[in-house]
Amino acid sequence: MRTRGVLTAGLALLFSLTTGPIATAWAAPTPTPTPTSSSKEDEGEMGNPDNQVDVPPVSTLAAPSFQLPFPCGQTWTGNSSGSSAHKSYEIDFNRGSTADADRGDTVVAAAAGTVVISAHQGSTNGYGNLVKIDHGGGWTTYYAHLTVRSVSAGAQVTQGQKIGTVGNTSKPGNNISPHLHYEVRQGTSYPSNIRKATFNGATFGYPNASVTSKNKCGGGSPGNPHTAESVCGAGYKVIDSAALGSSGTVYLTFNSANGNNCVATIKKASLGKATATTAYLEVAGKARATDTGNFEYYAGPVRGAAAGKCVKWGGKAGSSTYNSPSEHCGS
Repeated sequence: MRTRGVLTAGLALLFSLTTGPIATAWAAPTPTPTPTSSSKEDEGEMGNPDNQVDVPPVSTLAAPSFQLPFPCGQTWTGNSSGSSAHKSYEIDFNRGSTADADRGDTVVAAAAGTVVISAHQGSTNGYGNLVKIDHGGGWTTYYAHLTVRSVSAGAQVTQGQKIGTVGNTSKPGNNISPHLHYEVRQGTSYPSNIRKATFNGATFGYPNASVTSKNKCGGGSPGNPHTAESVCGAGYKVIDSAALGSSGTVYLTFNSANGNNCVATIKKASLGKATATTAYLEVAGKARATDTGNFEYYAGPVRGAAAGKCVKWGGKAGSSTYNSPSEHCGS
């Protein structure tokens, strides 16, 4: 028995937005601005868009346990001061070295909640494709400029669930580079309701910082009781992961106590049915170790002593395969 996901320019918001129909789970056709590498692009006006759906009020004022809005193991650099459109603690996220590098990267929910906006803002403001999630207690998060929206208004989402992909949608004529504009808000009095972002219990290092996601690390998948950390064993923590389409995720973990890496492929589809699944680890200077076969829930664990050495790792589930470059040298 033996299931991953491998995601600065500025933003703009609005002054008012009329309520529209509930969005479909994908982006409507919109003009695609020409990307640029400038982080000082004018993104338009900022503001407080009207929700498409209402949710019952929740009395608690405790902040949700927010995580980075990207899949486990990915490192993103956030910038809160690179856009003249920012009013407060908004963050623009990038990780690629070129202007277009992050387009299409997965964006996930920072915490569980209800999608109250999933719409393209059209010519009204610079949000472009926007997803807004209500987390209860007055807490909300905003995810803007998406290329694709993967959830509809009214949907219930879990922490770490895919809600869209990084893009550069905005209002016509507003040329921005692909990036994710992210906000945390509490209450309704804009812009004083914008709060400092926290990830895994730590406040973002304003104005600029690089953060590694711990969102759903080793969290398995619905219906699969196994996680990468449970398969690899005590002391192993996820340091990287890669999606295998909709079939599963392959995880790279590391145990700082003994210097070992471990790889496990956790299935998302055909759970309980023995299907072809593979996990492998290749430590520099050593032969590749592989676990492959027809497994019900996961492939692995594949372990190797890798302290101070580069590794190659990967796996397969369904028709999808991931092969990493030589990396994580010195982990």
